[in-house]
Amino acid sequence: MGKVLIIGCGAAGSVVAKKCLQLPMFSHVHVASRTLSKCQTLKADTQDKISISQLDADDTDQVYRTIQEVKPDVVINMALPYQDLSIMKACLKAKVHYVDTANYEPKDEAKFCYKWQWDMHDEFKNAGILALLGSGFDPGVTNVFCAYAKKHYFDEIHEVDIIDCNAGDHGKAFATNFNPEINIREITQRGKYFENGQWIEIDPLSVSKDIDFPEVGLKRAYLIYHEELESLVKHLPHLKRIQFWMTFSQAYITHLDVLQNVGLTRIDPIVFKGQEIIPLEFLKALLPEPSSLAENYTGKTSIGCLISGLSKGQKKEVLIYNVCDHQESYKDVQAQAVSYTTGVPAMIGAKMILEKKWTGSGVFNIEEFDPDPFMEDLMRYGLPYKVQQR
Repeated sequence: MGKVLIIGCGAAGSVVAKKCLQLPMFSHVHVASRTLSKCQTLKADTQDKISISQLDADDTDQVYRTIQEVKPDVVINMALPYQDLSIMKACLKAKVHYVDTANYEPKDEAKFCYKWQWDMHDEFKNAGILALLGSGFDPGVTNVFCAYAKKHYFDEIHEVDIIDCNAGDHGKAFATNFNPEINIREITQRGKYFENGQWIEIDPLSVSKDIDFPEVGLKRAYLIYHEELESLVKHLPHLKRIQFWMTFSQAYITHLDVLQNVGLTRIDPIVFKGQEIIPLEFLKALLPEPSSLAENYTGKTSIGCLISGLSKGQKKEVLIYNVCDHQESYKDVQAQAVSYTTGVPAMIGAKMILEKKWTGSGVFNIEEFDPDPFMEDLMRYGLPYKVQQR
């Protein structure tokens, strides 16, 4: 049994709360967000089974006071990546375990990097608490897939292709499946991959290929940089190459090109009618809320890891993947599959800590722990995986 404080009440944060409520081990769920109305809607949706409060996650002292009031056993950070450090500092001060789904990035630069969080390892170790980084799907489940392959299928992992396809249809001309600001910052920055001991940079969305995604079919995927590459390079010692591939429709690419060309994806402030605004934040206000896409979303996501290496001296290739149906996700927790595939693993990560299946003091990436209990819970709680040996 354990109390959980969820910071952030967006589409994925709401999934975390609803999945926690499905498990008796979560004795109490408290959700805090800057936008109190979102928390109120979630509270009504859950028949008042959660408690809520308003919180500015940028303010470490305010986060600390909320932790002191709620007294959680673990904090799940479902806020924006800019707020990771302020929340981690509050957890340190309160000496409470921490879980997130995305690594830190500074607000004024589209650059995500684990260094800032890894640098807090000794502080968390000395405090006797655990910070679990990247317990979403990618990063998160994809990292665990690699750890599972390393434990059960390979003596040496040499190459990894992380392949992510959303083959769903939300019926909108242009919309993002999670926070528009974070999504657009992520895919408009320079791409990067690791090969033969070095990082190689490319222009944004300049490299693409057709990939046959399980249970979805052939789709055009683009090479982008994703944060799990950084931690997997660190924790897979024999790795020679790792790349991340994500699908985007041609309509999405066309809209994005236009928005970039007119300056609406800029993250530097401009002056409009005597007031400073950030164009990307303004664009976010114009686009549909990701949670609003859920009810009429059709199709599936297909996400996995194509892994190759050596087993007992022989070359081997394994594909580990999950396929998630948007409508099935909606039936479970009234969410679309992209929110679902992020929220369920965040709940499982907290569960691993509360059950003491994952223990330790310090800052850790999810692939550093035993993958087996996490993989078992994926099967139990809505994200079953499959393994193809090739």
